[in-house]
Amino acid sequence: MATGHQDDALARGEPAGSVPRHRASRQGELLDLPEPGERPVTMAGVADPVARILLDSPVPHLDRTFDYVVPAAMAQEALPGTRVVVRFGEQEMRGWVWERAATTTHIGRLSPLRRVVSDLPVLPESSRRLIEAVASRSAGTRSDVVRLALPTRHATTENAERDKAPRDLPAWERPSNECGWQHYVGGEELLTRLADGDAPRVAWCALPARDEDGLSEPGSSSDGVGRPSLTTEPWQVCLARAVQACLAGSRGAVIVVATTEQAEDLAGRLRVELGDEPVVVLSAEHGLARRYRAFVSLLLGRARVVVGTRAAAFAPVRQLGLAAIWDDGDNRLVEPHAPYAHARTVLALRSSLEGAGLLIGGYSRSVETQSLVEQGWCRDLSAPRHVVRGVVPRTEVPGPAELDREGASGAARIPSLAHRALQRALQEGPVLIQVPRAGYAPLVACARCRSAAHCPACGGPVAMDHLGRTACRWCARTVGQWTCPECDGHALRMVTVGSTRTGEELGRAFPGIPVVVSGAREAHGVVDEVDSSPRLVVATPGAEPVAEGGYRAVLLLDGGALSSRPDLGAAGEALRQWTNAAVLAAPAARVILLGGPDPVAAQALVRWDHAGFARRELMERAELHLPPAWRVARLDGPVRGVESLLAQAEADGFEVLGPVAPPPVHGQVAPGVARALVRAPLSRGRALANMLGVRLRDRSARREEPVRVELDPTRLW
Repeated sequence: MATGHQDDALARGEPAGSVPRHRASRQGELLDLPEPGERPVTMAGVADPVARILLDSPVPHLDRTFDYVVPAAMAQEALPGTRVVVRFGEQEMRGWVWERAATTTHIGRLSPLRRVVSDLPVLPESSRRLIEAVASRSAGTRSDVVRLALPTRHATTENAERDKAPRDLPAWERPSNECGWQHYVGGEELLTRLADGDAPRVAWCALPARDEDGLSEPGSSSDGVGRPSLTTEPWQVCLARAVQACLAGSRGAVIVVATTEQAEDLAGRLRVELGDEPVVVLSAEHGLARRYRAFVSLLLGRARVVVGTRAAAFAPVRQLGLAAIWDDGDNRLVEPHAPYAHARTVLALRSSLEGAGLLIGGYSRSVETQSLVEQGWCRDLSAPRHVVRGVVPRTEVPGPAELDREGASGAARIPSLAHRALQRALQEGPVLIQVPRAGYAPLVACARCRSAAHCPACGGPVAMDHLGRTACRWCARTVGQWTCPECDGHALRMVTVGSTRTGEELGRAFPGIPVVVSGAREAHGVVDEVDSSPRLVVATPGAEPVAEGGYRAVLLLDGGALSSRPDLGAAGEALRQWTNAAVLAAPAARVILLGGPDPVAAQALVRWDHAGFARRELMERAELHLPPAWRVARLDGPVRGVESLLAQAEADGFEVLGPVAPPPVHGQVAPGVARALVRAPLSRGRALANMLGVRLRDRSARREEPVRVELDPTRLW
């Protein structure tokens, strides 16, 4: 069965779309001259005197290696993976030694290397193979991937790290059977295979942490609703045990999370669980010296466990045994720069190339991960249903009948049944209210005709703060006296309510109860944790603080606004955010979802069936030829350039949609640009990436306007 990653070919060292080192000249074709063959190059005292250099250039047609001769004085420094400076054309350019050889296809005299920037091989062979695989799959260039994989060099830090004495790493025993994985079908087998040097690939649906004493047999109850109660370990502890299994087999581990804060917290937990084992954190938000110090320590083998953000997927861990990613549905794991690769894709490719295990974990299940499970490329790792029922919170989605019984309050944003639930919960401890939007009133409309208010300068949506001041959310211009273009009205009304306004309303409804508002746009930022005292915690998705002992109730507001967006996978993203909030609840707490949510996503939350929801979503996308069931490339650029690529795609038998005008940016559409989609089944995904890569290099060589290509985008139009 074909997979989306073409793992077998990549594991054999055959990256798709690799560019040959020599391309016959146009003049040679016209004269019918034979292709130049390999010729030996010799230099006294130098083995393999030819250095194949990959230039540090974003130009697609320069995504190939160029042959240079290695002077005798640099023979022991210009090793594969080192940074060098060469003469290219009329200028000096930086690059990397991709390989050393004894032959060349270049006609004429080879130019020598100018100098070696550093003799430290920052790109070992495993990294170079991974870079080639990522570039090929994404129709990108290797130099773009290198810039994502390598941190900026810090010479002082590099010299200091190289002068340190080698570090003796501790030896480890296999983790015990009672280590948190015993509740999952195949969990103990996973640890055994990792310790034995095998490469299992699993998609892990993690359970919420429950530390209270309980019975593990079905039918026993401790939460008052007839469900079993179990003791389960946090996902950080389970990951620590998986890392320990790798260490027992003398192998390392890479763990990727979405944010630097998550990386720091996870690294701290791993240091507690693993004791003397060094754990480094790799993040672009750290300073140059700190980031490069962590990179060099991994490169030199002084550490073998790394936790970091998306760039950590390329971390040079020796003898990699486990590549793990947590909550892969988070869009912060998608690289915003070319070639726009997802960290999950990078780790999947790396696991195949290096023979390492792959662990894709989270409380929910992304449709991309479910695609790998359905193809048989990954194994599902979940707990039995009786175990799930014993640890997940009780979730309610009030229907029309229940809301009608509440009378007039049933139509309110927070009906009376939710008020009663909050009132009871506040007698025991804190409660959480998740609000999809930040601010006070993110959207306002005309009070007379209900037409949405837009900025007269850029056409962006108008927002209102707590003082009644209005401003554009796009250009931040203050909107003074506003006039409705439809009815000439001047009064405004709130269409949506943000977290700040919600906290204000709840503070009036529950006098004497402290209110905490957590969010990136708040003046105090995101709140990390709260104590067990009664309080109202209002947070946007992803900014929910951790409560001591868990929240006594969780209220999920405006479910329809979160799950009904026009984005691909909006319902799945809403389910992920609801789930991440629900797992913060105490064992016997109530979780109430309000606001007209997507019914399929809401039922998946009630049943705690994230894999089933992802499977249904995957089937629907297969019928519509959408990713990840199909490979889809989005093209953005000048009209003639997009049309040229579409013509080539149609000639090669790919499905084509468009071109159309791209969506407006700040209320304006750039003239002369277009957007289109090219689709291919997974069996032809490699051919699609190859075709696009070749065409982009040809356009670059002819100095035509560039076309932006993104494969498997999260936003199609």
